[in-house]
Amino acid sequence: MDTVNIHEAKTHLSRLLARAAKGETVVIAKAGQPIAKLTPIDAPAAHETRRLGFLTGAFLIPNDFDTMGGETITEAFEGKSTA
Repeated sequence: MDTVNIHEAKTHLSRLLARAAKGETVVIAKAGQPIAKLTPIDAPAAHETRRLGFLTGAFLIPNDFDTMGGETITEAFEGKSTA
């Protein structure tokens, strides 16, 4: 764990953030007294992938899915039946 003063932290913030992203912790001090700690945020590893198709076969979508309830919707918005 490295300690830097406020001026150095302001001057080299992007470098300190890069170090934190790599897992380092940096303490920021004022007049030699620690006042803040810059630490990495625990985030999911970049190499993790999403599982595609893991719900395959878990449910069925009916063939008429796009037209289901069409008459009811038409009646609600137009006030008349299509039948």
